[in-house]
Amino acid sequence: MPDTLTHLIPTDQYQQLPPEQALQRVAATAEGLSAAEVRQRQTDLGRNAIPEAPRRPWFNFIKRYWGPMPWLLELAIVLTLILGHYTESVIIFLLLTINAVIGFVQSQHAHKAVDLLKQQMKLETRVRRDGRWVSCPAEELVPGDLLTLKLGEWIPADLYQLTGELSVDQAALTGESLPRQTGTGAILYSGSIVKRGEATALVINTGTNTYFGKTVQLMKEARPQSGQAKLMLTIVRYMMYLGIAAAAVTTAYGLYLGKDILFLLSFIVIFLIGAIPVALPAVMTIVQAAGALELSGDGVLVTRLDCIEDAASIDVFCFDKTGTITQNQLTVTAAQPVAGVSQTRLLQAAAWASQDTGADLIDTAVRAYVRAEGVEVDDSLRTQFSPFSPERRRTEAEVSRDGQTFRVMKGALPTLLTLCEQQPESDRQALQQQAADFSARGYRSIAVGQTVNGSSRLLGLLALADPPRPDSAEMIRQLRDLGIRPLMITGDSAPIAREIAGQVGIGKRIAAAADFRSRPAEIQQQQIEQQDGFAEVFPEDKYQIVRRLQEKGHQVGMTGDGVNDAPALKQAELGTAVAAATDVAKASASMILTQPGLGEILTAIKVSRQTYQRMLTWVINKITKVVEVVILFTVGFFWLQQSLVSLLGMSLLVFANDFATMTIASDRVQSTAAPNHWRLKQLTLAAGGLGLLFALEDLIILALLPRWFTLSFAQQQTVVLLALVFNTQFRMLMVRERRHIWSSRPGTLLLVVNLLTIAAFTLLGAWGIFVPGIGPAAALTVLGLTALAVLPIDLLKYGLFRLFKV
Repeated sequence: MPDTLTHLIPTDQYQQLPPEQALQRVAATAEGLSAAEVRQRQTDLGRNAIPEAPRRPWFNFIKRYWGPMPWLLELAIVLTLILGHYTESVIIFLLLTINAVIGFVQSQHAHKAVDLLKQQMKLETRVRRDGRWVSCPAEELVPGDLLTLKLGEWIPADLYQLTGELSVDQAALTGESLPRQTGTGAILYSGSIVKRGEATALVINTGTNTYFGKTVQLMKEARPQSGQAKLMLTIVRYMMYLGIAAAAVTTAYGLYLGKDILFLLSFIVIFLIGAIPVALPAVMTIVQAAGALELSGDGVLVTRLDCIEDAASIDVFCFDKTGTITQNQLTVTAAQPVAGVSQTRLLQAAAWASQDTGADLIDTAVRAYVRAEGVEVDDSLRTQFSPFSPERRRTEAEVSRDGQTFRVMKGALPTLLTLCEQQPESDRQALQQQAADFSARGYRSIAVGQTVNGSSRLLGLLALADPPRPDSAEMIRQLRDLGIRPLMITGDSAPIAREIAGQVGIGKRIAAAADFRSRPAEIQQQQIEQQDGFAEVFPEDKYQIVRRLQEKGHQVGMTGDGVNDAPALKQAELGTAVAAATDVAKASASMILTQPGLGEILTAIKVSRQTYQRMLTWVINKITKVVEVVILFTVGFFWLQQSLVSLLGMSLLVFANDFATMTIASDRVQSTAAPNHWRLKQLTLAAGGLGLLFALEDLIILALLPRWFTLSFAQQQTVVLLALVFNTQFRMLMVRERRHIWSSRPGTLLLVVNLLTIAAFTLLGAWGIFVPGIGPAAALTVLGLTALAVLPIDLLKYGLFRLFKV
């Protein structure tokens, strides 16, 4: 009976252990475990599953009402209720709820990747319990269990192979492009797939202690840095400080004048509504959704909306090699016969030593190359075939031709050199030199030999590689033109990575991840800046590389296709899963490509920069409007001791500024040639200066109109409302263009909504709909004065934007 298992050791420590010691490490025997032992180990060590804290969606939704912007809106709701303005209270609550719903829906996507990983572990497997082979769910496996593996099965835990021969595909887990041949004593990692063979294996680690499970833990830890969230918080904070300061000053002055408390509360609400960027979350979502819709037409699916805005700032793009830069399709790139052997003879022997069934990637690549070279191979001459096994380490076939029977073989060069003892020394040296040359170029060498009458001789070498995609080099060049630095991160060997990176234009400064892994964080950051890529990486290495880049202030993009890429895909500002990616990679990514190749990434970058320009326009307009309103209302209160706009008028202004301007999502803009970054200090200074100009214009209009027309104070409030609305529409046309207003034509929808808003408020003000009427002449005069101010203010705007580099 096995001993009690008291603790587990890392999977890698089972390397090189004989079966007896491996069984001893997990307190097991070749007869498996009993049901009682399994229950005890499940209690002590946990199930073969991914633990996750219970989710409370209702709590996630409710907390959307907690934060700086919700607090201010909730304060405004309370004050409007106290004042008896119930309609305004309902409107503000609806705005708050819309923002909460948008945030809640976006947050639910974060759980998808872990859910997929958990589903993949819900498999059935054959396990030995109580001396019998039975079927049980993979999540019930414990260290010490014995199980069987066969073709097509997913490996459900980290295993130690006891018997049999396997070909295991680890591409989705480690990034290795070639299947791994395993035998007794091999370590099989959870998440791999059996491509050929049968075996029995010992469970050595389960759940989060496995290689696969640690990837899941990294995904839970991954937290993409959202530029959108930072932007919203910063803008809200700036506007909140400004609004509260102005409200405090005017309230203190109002108390000094002996103003009624209800009047002052109403005035505070007006300040709050004017200062809070109420529609900012909704506008961001609409603008980004428009970008996502545009990308979907180009073969890119967006799974995290705010990544569109984040992608505009990307200055480093990390590429996985296998299946991303390369085709993930093994190819013979060259054939080199030894002296005295023809190319045809070499390729015929290689073809006979390969099966054309598609079950083995190397065999398939050899057969495809032979066909492409036009060499005829008569398979009917092959009388016997022996597939690759870890013991033989080669494939063999018996061929009968022209009355002669001989054998051909294919395998690693050292293996075949051992068999070909009579090979001339000159051939041996030439083959070893050729293999070294292939290796330096990132190719794997496969030797081909022939045995006639008991004498074996090598015929030559084949070079195997996973070639780059046809569009990879051009894409890398165009990314550099956009100011983005490419960085390769791969699980393959350094020579292979160096060759591929050089071919596509990334560069050949490729370091081994082991060197990176052993260094402190500060040195790692320096090393990343000096390298073109890293090879032989584990999932945690990819994740750490992305983190280190972010810590240095970089905005990071990441592409990948496998489970091993998932944590880094989730951590990056722009995680992009390629078309052939696993479900886990797709669920972790911000964008998913639906077409082969990486050309769509360029489209995504350009569209994201266009989206940034649209959002920048809205933010400039909003900051300018807040500064304009705060200055105007503060000066107006000290001047006239009254509120220049009613609470209802302020609600109408919020609609005209925040919501009518949502049409910016359809504006016609150009992408920039360099990454975009939110420089809010310079942006606020430029917009603040512009807001001051508009406030001066409003005060001039307020001073002139009562001189030209007989207006009550309530009608003067209408004048101020119209001036603010008209300026909002004209300003949108100004700030959408960083040069002069006439430099480009706005989008049709934006222009139409602008004109309709101007027309609607002209009618409202002229005929007194919702607000005191001032007559057509006065309303048109306000419109004319604001229109006349467009050109001089635009000239000053151009100077401000140049000064602050907006």
